[in-house]
Amino acid sequence: MTLLGAAQIRELAAALDLKPSKSLGQNFVIDSNVCTKIVRTAAVGPTDVALEIGPGLGSLTLALLESAESVIAVEIDPRLAQQLPLTVADLFEHPEKLTVINKDALAIHTLPKDPTVLVANLPYNVSVPVLLHLLEVFPTLRTGVVMVQAEVADRLAAKPGTKDYGIPSVKAAWWADVKGAGSVSRSVFWPAPNVDSKLVGFTRRPTPGDEELRKKVFTIIDAAFAQRRKMLRSALSTLYGSSSAAEEILIRAKIDPTLRGEALEIDGFCAIAAVAPDIF
Repeated sequence: MTLLGAAQIRELAAALDLKPSKSLGQNFVIDSNVCTKIVRTAAVGPTDVALEIGPGLGSLTLALLESAESVIAVEIDPRLAQQLPLTVADLFEHPEKLTVINKDALAIHTLPKDPTVLVANLPYNVSVPVLLHLLEVFPTLRTGVVMVQAEVADRLAAKPGTKDYGIPSVKAAWWADVKGAGSVSRSVFWPAPNVDSKLVGFTRRPTPGDEELRKKVFTIIDAAFAQRRKMLRSALSTLYGSSSAAEEILIRAKIDPTLRGEALEIDGFCAIAAVAPDIF
């Protein structure tokens, strides 16, 4: 199978009279070696159902089709969603392995098959919401590698006590262990973005609790980082009515009230939720 390079990508775009949309985060990968590297980093195998978000003109899709049992590609742009099966049929001998869904990834709650691995060049402006949404609604996703803006990658993979640690780090940790998986040059995109990109890998692990607990924990996380320089007893005072009430809850949870949110791992927030009043 022939993978797409810069010339083919531009030819496809010209044929569609397509001008990459900034609002949709359309920066197409034009380096087939990068696509192969991403698929290899994600360890996509012949039994995997790969889920791809924002396939664009198909660079990464074709690399996935070479390795996976099947690929489900979710594309919000109707022109690209219509073109992708045609491109694959021209270049790949088993086009039936591809399913294209023309929808917003944030509106997806069911798929024709249970996906096992996520591999995607996520639109920068919605990368965190999309990743968290997919982890929530598709528990069969056991692993994945996504390409995101470098700053977002650093936040997703950050550890407690670091400047990048925050809401994305803690919420992603509810479902998975997240790690950095390498940098990506701006030159592999068309058009070249104004920001650097990185790869982030995740491996699913058991969640700390059920959906009811998750909602409670996420509310506490949001409050803890709303003003991240505040100590937890102050940051959580709006939830519990006063700093003294928040301090009492933190002491019962065996959490130092003078710590900041950035000091806690996901288990710490779960401990707070376990003893906090059910006010959500």
